[in-house]
Amino acid sequence: MAQVLDYQATEPLSTFNPNTAFPIPQAPFRVLLASIQISIPGTASRNNHVELLASIGVAGVTNISQIVFRVFRNGKEIYNTQNGVESAASEQNYIFTFQAIDSNLPAGTSFYQVFAENITPNTQASVVGPVSFSGLAIKS
Repeated sequence: MAQVLDYQATEPLSTFNPNTAFPIPQAPFRVLLASIQISIPGTASRNNHVELLASIGVAGVTNISQIVFRVFRNGKEIYNTQNGVESAASEQNYIFTFQAIDSNLPAGTSFYQVFAENITPNTQASVVGPVSFSGLAIKS
């Protein structure tokens, strides 16, 4: 039977709001969207899974952007995904939700961050909300 070890969540933006939008920078630059810390006790060292869940609201501004979302644990990339974002005269507003699984962590606290970057030149997309990021640590 699975045992919950830790749960953390953050919601830096709780609603869709184009008036508070901020741009997603062109790669190699990226913007930090959210971060959490997950603690693993010594009794569950290397016998665990951390389920990470992120949802990010994005709007296309110009042309068709390709947005890469990256999840880092303690400064090392552990997951990425890519999504296309269209702009004016088409679909403009999107909510992207993805899940990453991190397994067999050592005892201690891990720092998770989710970032976004635009990898398509001459395009623009913005984060318009909502933004949420959570992590659930369970003993296997």
